Amino acid sequence: MTSPERPGVRLTDGFARAFPELGVPWKAAATPEPRLLALNEQLAAELGLDPEYLRSDEGVRLVTGTWVPEGATPVAQAYAGHQFGGYSPRLGDGRALLMGELADGRDLHLKGSGRTPFARGGDGLAAVGPMLREYVISEAMHALGVRTTRSLAVVDTGATVQRETPLPGAVLARVAASHLRVGTFQFARSTGDVELLRRLADHAIARHHPRAADAENRYLELFTAVLDAQASLVADWMLIGFIHGVMNTDNTTISGETIDYGPCAFMEGFDPATVFSSIDTQGRYAYGNQPPIVQWNLARFAETLIPLVDDDENAAVEALTAALGTFPARYDRAWTEGMRRKLGLPAALGRSEEPGDSAAQGHSAAPDVEAAPDDEAAPDDEAVAPLLDELSRLLTATRVDYTTFFRALIPAAEGDTSQVRELVGELADGWLRRWREMNPSVSVMAATNPVYIPRNHLVEEALDAASGGDLSLVEELLVVVTDPYTERPGLERYASPAPPDASPHVTYCGT
Repeated sequence: MTSPERPGVRLTDGFARAFPELGVPWKAAATPEPRLLALNEQLAAELGLDPEYLRSDEGVRLVTGTWVPEGATPVAQAYAGHQFGGYSPRLGDGRALLMGELADGRDLHLKGSGRTPFARGGDGLAAVGPMLREYVISEAMHALGVRTTRSLAVVDTGATVQRETPLPGAVLARVAASHLRVGTFQFARSTGDVELLRRLADHAIARHHPRAADAENRYLELFTAVLDAQASLVADWMLIGFIHGVMNTDNTTISGETIDYGPCAFMEGFDPATVFSSIDTQGRYAYGNQPPIVQWNLARFAETLIPLVDDDENAAVEALTAALGTFPARYDRAWTEGMRRKLGLPAALGRSEEPGDSAAQGHSAAPDVEAAPDDEAAPDDEAVAPLLDELSRLLTATRVDYTTFFRALIPAAEGDTSQVRELVGELADGWLRRWREMNPSVSVMAATNPVYIPRNHLVEEALDAASGGDLSLVEELLVVVTDPYTERPGLERYASPAPPDASPHVTYCGT
């Protein structure tokens, strides 16, 4: 029972108890003068947490880790990972803590809560700007219908964080289906303890992919379920122009949620080679490379499961390799279905999701999008494929603003092509004619193509102001991007790309 003095606060330590080998019990660093900067009241209510309690002194201490409810055991999780292709056998939560599991089974996790045994020389702290970035971008992604971790709160700790310049320190409290990563499995496999690996896989099945439990080979089915979830996720990224920026295996979740919004950004002018991260000097995680990189990360996941899939290593490798080989088709199917919706050409039947699968549910806020009526034949993929190929060439040739272009197609579907012509001239005339002959649905397009995304220059403007103590731009930006499909007067600047003379956008890890 939850006590009346602490409404809605209930944390359990299921992961910490089940996997002592994969975490170190730890305490958050002290916060000299904590001050709540942002609180996600909608998410708090969804979690059964009283927003007023979270604003109280004890509530703020909860979301900074300096007060621990009875029954919780905060741990710094251990994991390994391939970072930019190079393997690190021991990474882990260097500046983060898993506080425990909430009543609905999701994790409450902190970032910036101080040094842990995995800090690897870092100070374990975080600054206000990067933590507010994750808050803004993750909530925008949720509103766009993308599976993602969620942000519950950001607290200014009252401490100073030394980066290139002194910055105000902060802690982010976020919520996730779990924090199991490909890197978690890599760490477990590296111990040589097959029973630990088996327990971890069984835990992942029970928590995220329960239908795998009934399969003939549950561990091969686990791999296939994660493969499908990640193919769907990266397709969603590509459809909205999102660039994660640091797609290491420790940032690839077993649940299929987007995690860790460090050097992330949204592509404006269409270019598959787009990179924003200052540390991605070779373009490994460029926009167009994201699908093959996810497949590469999943190959590393497959390697960890070999001892579980079959006692015969060759047979296990063969089965996992065959499953991995289905990734391109799974991704293409998810991307094509999404692109059809962006063009107002949904198939008669939408993408199916496994009922009860938390990765499929994702706690997302995906817009309701109609399928083509049964009595109205939707163009088949064979007819749509050439249209998509030509569109890709058009976008690449013109470097048009990705979000603006698709929004301009809405009036074009009804015959007003002036906005499209302003963007790409007459280059699209033939394509527009062929597309309109397919009778695109304006309502489907309006529910799929956002008016507003977190424009990079506006995010930076808001974060710079917040670091100086002014939260008004962050608050306004959140209002805009958490209702991305509704065009509103007075918000035109939020729908416009960066001015032509703006400096190239560069993102940083925030560590």
